[in-house]
Amino acid sequence: MKHGFVKVAAVSPEIKVADTEFNKEKICEKIDEARKENAKIVVFPELCITGYTCGDLFFQKPLLQAAKETLRDIIDYTEGMEMLVFVGLPLEKNHKLYNVAAVICDGQLLAFVPKSHIPGHSEYAESRYFAKGNQVAETICFEKDGEIEEIPFGTHILFQCEGMEELVVGCELGEEVQTPFSPSASHVAAGATVIANLSATAALVYKEMRLKNQLETTSRNLVCGYIMANAGKGESTQDMVMGGYNLICEKGTLLCKNDKFSYENAISEIDVQKLSTERN
Repeated sequence: MKHGFVKVAAVSPEIKVADTEFNKEKICEKIDEARKENAKIVVFPELCITGYTCGDLFFQKPLLQAAKETLRDIIDYTEGMEMLVFVGLPLEKNHKLYNVAAVICDGQLLAFVPKSHIPGHSEYAESRYFAKGNQVAETICFEKDGEIEEIPFGTHILFQCEGMEELVVGCELGEEVQTPFSPSASHVAAGATVIANLSATAALVYKEMRLKNQLETTSRNLVCGYIMANAGKGESTQDMVMGGYNLICEKGTLLCKNDKFSYENAISEIDVQKLSTERN
């Protein structure tokens, strides 16, 4: 991070549905690629540890347990890396299942951000599996290395960089960006300058242009940087086809996108200091 710029990455790893061990290897490979590019914020797709299209396998305890074990391994893998990593998984809390983003930095689990707008229309059936996440942060017990840690769990959580106060990151998942009262709007009102979106969007004919227009408009209206990582073609084992279309925008300008149906990383720099100055 120099002169107010921060390098960010939106990545779509190759995955196999419900194969958490394989997915862990590919996620760690992408973390290495981002580190070599000096990226400081790395965003993965939603539910990428298990796969988005697991269907009724989400009801199976072995899959949920494997997802938590994989998350522990990924947390350990990031130790010594100065980057903020957002990775998606299903997580059980009080006998309810949530679609969450785990937020990791330098070998530490900082928070779980649950999805609060759960689609149950068209090709999406998340409402069959997942509960609506809470806004005000609570805590959830998470065991790691034999110790129990209390981890913040909620939508209204922001992450501020100690060495760069203007860099404040908020998180939302999937089509939450399209809702009238989106988490990103609340995050920006509370001081966020960059939004990370973990998504799994079906590759329909019109989606690529619609997503581009949506994120350009959102980042312009909110005067923020926006990073969206979408699930890739490894998800395409059922009726839904995923394209892994990743985008990075800054105040109405598309900075970077990758080719659909590829595993290329979208990497660019967001001028956080400029965003802060323009808000002033």
